[in-house]
Amino acid sequence: MSRPVVGVTLDNLADLPHSCRRCVYWEVAPHLKAQAEEFGETEFEKEAWVSNVLLDWGSCGRIIYSDKLPVGFVLYAPPSIVPRAGAFPTSPPSPDSVLLTAFHVLPEFRGGGIGRMLVQAVARDLTRRGVKAIEAFGDARPDEAAGDPGDHTCVVPSTFLSSVGFKTVRPHPRWPRLRLELRSAMSWREDVESALERLLGQVSVSTSAPAEPSMDRV
Repeated sequence: MSRPVVGVTLDNLADLPHSCRRCVYWEVAPHLKAQAEEFGETEFEKEAWVSNVLLDWGSCGRIIYSDKLPVGFVLYAPPSIVPRAGAFPTSPPSPDSVLLTAFHVLPEFRGGGIGRMLVQAVARDLTRRGVKAIEAFGDARPDEAAGDPGDHTCVVPSTFLSSVGFKTVRPHPRWPRLRLELRSAMSWREDVESALERLLGQVSVSTSAPAEPSMDRV
């Protein structure tokens, strides 16, 4: 089964689940969120935020498909352009990091490695761009409601973040901040490339034409 991962653009933003397209938990300041929801402008605000980030900073998300069905997505951006980034008790994120914000996998596809694939795709993208780390605010009690109804579902469970390599850098009983260093990802990639070069060298030798038998064995 094909599971391609592609960058988020304005052309495929509509592939996000409807509730996620309308959610501006991360994209507008907390005191403006209720206003945007009251006037029904959330989808416009979401699109405007993605558009601005794409223009000013570059790629800011990934969508994963199962065949042609979008089954999960992730958004990320520098903390300075994520209005919600300063609203947590464990704020602010480190200035050398990119903040992982919205993250969602369809319920029927959870537990199959989709989330890990999305994190790996983000890590590859940001490593190529010279970013040092990814940070994220985690929800240590995702089964409990907090703040406005539904808001807690916009924060990734801290247990998932820990399971894919994030480490807690600022603990909190509810909203810890976690970090994934990308230097290790880069060194891993270099080790793999070196191993492949050695392997290919061995293969080229082993697949070369066999030497002709010496005359003393004829």
